[in-house]
Amino acid sequence: MERSVAREYLEALIIAAIFLRFTNTWIVQTFYIPSGSMEETLLIGDHLFVNRFIYGPAATALERRVLPLRDPQRGDIVIFRSPESPRLDLVKRCVATGGDTVKTVDKHLYINDKAVDDSAYAIHRDPRLFSDPSLSEQGSRRDNFGPETVPAGHFFCMGDNRDQSYDSRFWGMLPRHLVKGRALFIYWSNGGETSDGQWRGMGDQLRQIGKTAAGFISNTRWGRTFRLIR
Repeated sequence: MERSVAREYLEALIIAAIFLRFTNTWIVQTFYIPSGSMEETLLIGDHLFVNRFIYGPAATALERRVLPLRDPQRGDIVIFRSPESPRLDLVKRCVATGGDTVKTVDKHLYINDKAVDDSAYAIHRDPRLFSDPSLSEQGSRRDNFGPETVPAGHFFCMGDNRDQSYDSRFWGMLPRHLVKGRALFIYWSNGGETSDGQWRGMGDQLRQIGKTAAGFISNTRWGRTFRLIR
């Protein structure tokens, strides 16, 4: 007996859903930027493709020789679950790996006592310099941190917008098991209103979708479309 057209469509949709779920979990995932902590590298409203395969699950020595798998390296822009709120995904730049000693002195980054030339991506928009913890403990950690050594299996991550980033200077080292993937490229950049990621009901969600659709042409930053992330 021939299968009905409706059943064939249903089976095709189920297979497609399974494939997309598998792809989103293990290979590539989408992510959008809700805050300015990675400016100017990533702007609020940038939508990214994330390579989830490169930092894939623990592999054998043979698999690591054959497949393009590796751990995060200095300079990688990584997406990870927040150490403080694991249900929240964050994006930062990995600046140090296990065994490295990190410090900042008057906003300047040092790895293993060597000054890091991060002028190509790091920005400082706050002219104030906090050096006395009694004036501002948070500010002092922002501008003068460490030295601290990164434990094995951990990473030290910072936002490129150094004066406006809540990162490893405040919440500590990033464990390897919280890392989800590496940012690949921007597939769409929305210069209009962008959700902050908080759920405020279906009505608010539909309103956001409607405003995004209405302003798609005028609000899209076309010059950022398909830009590789470095």
